[in-house]
Amino acid sequence: MNAFLRRFAATLLEDEHAVMVLDGAGWHSGRDLAVPDNVTLLHLPPYSPELNPVERVWLYLRERHLSHRVHEAYAEIIDALCNAWLKLTPERLRSLCSYPWIKQVIG
Repeated sequence: MNAFLRRFAATLLEDEHAVMVLDGAGWHSGRDLAVPDNVTLLHLPPYSPELNPVERVWLYLRERHLSHRVHEAYAEIIDALCNAWLKLTPERLRSLCSYPWIKQVIG
């Protein structure tokens, strides 16, 4: 996470500041997390999947492509995951992640 934050912060212009909205994953917090000065972390409340659009992406992948299947080998699992991920076209992602409140915020 530190490497990601460092690289992300380096992409911002000198006068830019970013607010990054994060869920409660363990690597999104911690004493050893070094947050750059031009980034602010905003943590979502616990148990609030309705505020995190990516939760609908995971639900779509599980319901349509990943659940109720048996794979004989690890390589088959990887193939299934890759094939499911490739089904996520920009249009599909937009439809899954466009919560009404997001549309209001971005205008």
